[in-house]
Amino acid sequence: MSSGGAEVLMRMGKSSQPATSWAAPAGQASTQASMIPSSLKPQSSAAKLVSSSNRRTQIWDLHSSLHCSIIGTCLTTGELRKLLVRLKVVGAEAADDHDLHITGVLLAGKSKVGSKHLQKALDRRHEPALKQFAKAKDAAALAGLWENALKRGDIPGAYWALITHPAATDQMVKKVFGEVHMLSHLVGAANRADIRRLSQLEGENAALNEKLERQQNQLRDGFSSRDETIRRLNDMLARRVADEVASPLFDRSDDAGAVKEAFAELDRRVTHATSLGEHLGKRLEVVSSALNEAQRALHSAESQRDALRQELASIETRIGMLLQDDDGGSQGVLDLHGLTVLYVGGRANQAPQLKRLVERTRGRFLHHDGGIEHSAALLPGLVSRADVAVFPVDCVSHDAAASVKRVCRQLGKRYMPLRSSSLTCLLSGLSAMQEAEAPAPVDSLS
Repeated sequence: MSSGGAEVLMRMGKSSQPATSWAAPAGQASTQASMIPSSLKPQSSAAKLVSSSNRRTQIWDLHSSLHCSIIGTCLTTGELRKLLVRLKVVGAEAADDHDLHITGVLLAGKSKVGSKHLQKALDRRHEPALKQFAKAKDAAALAGLWENALKRGDIPGAYWALITHPAATDQMVKKVFGEVHMLSHLVGAANRADIRRLSQLEGENAALNEKLERQQNQLRDGFSSRDETIRRLNDMLARRVADEVASPLFDRSDDAGAVKEAFAELDRRVTHATSLGEHLGKRLEVVSSALNEAQRALHSAESQRDALRQELASIETRIGMLLQDDDGGSQGVLDLHGLTVLYVGGRANQAPQLKRLVERTRGRFLHHDGGIEHSAALLPGLVSRADVAVFPVDCVSHDAAASVKRVCRQLGKRYMPLRSSSLTCLLSGLSAMQEAEAPAPVDSLS
């Protein structure tokens, strides 16, 4: 979560009190922020931060700390890109997903015209959920609709409808914001579950292939048997008719009924064989479609598995060798050759570990917390001293990330977004950068 998530989760258009910063409870470390801002703690159990207006809250009236979750949860990347292109935002067509998201968040809070277009796009996108939540007249009814949406997995529409509903309280908005935030962490756990599921898909795919082969053989044998039966019946009937007609004892009046009955029986058998063939053909189409779908799912799962296994093996190998004694050390594993790495954002308690990791790989480490305690004015000077700037997208403010990108482009420096603020993600990113670009060694400075 970006540092913007540490701001007060309140809807500014619905509260008479100003937005405040999170205050750490007494006796606890500063990294463990209080879940309730000190200025927003109610004076009594009945106190609520709600508006007397019966109209829905507009997106520009919501606190800016909610914009990130709204843009990321309630709009797809394609919808956001289409909107920004229609608004003629420079670079929207070629921007990556992260830049699109940052632009959408900034547009929601700073551009009244852009905010109105975002409001209309969100309302059109989630019109069914807005109509459903409009029936709720109090907080209890809203809470019930939200719980039902969670059970169905219909999060985007319900989230937008709830936080803009006139009956939603600040406490409810903070609770729903936290639940949506925690749902994003389930993605990582789902990746591990996908790997476990892969072995089951492989077994099911093998079983489907075997079943399809058996059915194809049965169909082929059935069609061949049907055609052979029809051919033999026609031959038998033709010979019998020819023999009886050639016989001097042939009585046309007596045997006419027998010939007609034989032809009728032959027609019944042909009809039955044709119907059976059509039925088997339909079954073959259904089984083939199911097999193709299973194969597509298997290929997707295999691709994800291979990528995860490759990244995991690379990280485990490099971390294991980095944690050896200095004399056995990291030689030949990852050598930055004196490269200066600027790390922007992250958690304060991880900075010493990140510094140790970079220095163990013969690099220099610079750190800026993204504007929490360090001044944003220091960023250009730090970028000018660094060879590469990195920032974890899950723990840095949008303003800090945008500033790093802008300054790096101006100074011709490299920058690299990291998927998370973990040590393994930093190591994997530096390894990938070294393998892709193979930078020449840089002499150490005194």
